[in-house]
Amino acid sequence: MKKEKIEDKKVFYYTDPLHDEFSGIKKNTITVDKNYKYISKNPFWNLTSFLIYRVFVTPFVLAHCARKFKYKIENKKVLKLHSHEGYFVYSNHTLMGGDAFFPSIVTFPKKPYLIVHADNVSSKGTKNLVMMLGAIPIPTKLNGMPKFKEAIEKRWVQGHPIYIYPEAHLWPYYTGIRPFESTSFKYPAELNSPVYASTTTFQKPKRGKNPKVTIYIDGPFYPDKALSVKENQQKLRDQVYNAMIERSKNSTYEVIKYERREN
Repeated sequence: MKKEKIEDKKVFYYTDPLHDEFSGIKKNTITVDKNYKYISKNPFWNLTSFLIYRVFVTPFVLAHCARKFKYKIENKKVLKLHSHEGYFVYSNHTLMGGDAFFPSIVTFPKKPYLIVHADNVSSKGTKNLVMMLGAIPIPTKLNGMPKFKEAIEKRWVQGHPIYIYPEAHLWPYYTGIRPFESTSFKYPAELNSPVYASTTTFQKPKRGKNPKVTIYIDGPFYPDKALSVKENQQKLRDQVYNAMIERSKNSTYEVIKYERREN
């Protein structure tokens, strides 16, 4: 599809598509290690989490995203194939704020759990709120990996979707798909879990400059029991990546231009 041209659009320059970050957020990252509490057994904490998520956050997210992005979700019906069990969803990372909100819309009425950078739980005032909303922060130390993986598996066994942004770094309104590694696909490969691709695309709005968002869901993709975990990691990664590449062609509106700058 032909992309809409915008006069005086912003230009972001990058050198490394795997590691460059354009969120503009800098925090004093906390330590997430073997002592980090991923899952609370406190009944009051869990009740508060339920009420905040269902009574306050969910209605806000639905209203906010409808107003700001005029969003549409295509092919959501495929998620019903695994509505009574856990699964993994992989998405491109393109929306400040929106990438924290859209998982709840895509998997509604199921509550998703999001694998996030430790920066997301590094603010004292919002750490508990972020955790209550479903964050599973990546450990900053290797000794935290067992509890991290345990948290992912427990939420998956409980029937929750696990949402992952394999590009890892935020590129606002980027209309392509950046290369990403197969590392995060080890979880569904080990658990023999269904996997879906969720691709955020952008179209011209009727009013204003804020792009209209269309999200495409593809899958499910499954591990092959005849393959090793490592082979399934690569297989699932390639299936998700290829689906995202194809769907990204539906982006027709570019508000930020990304240009590569050689070192």
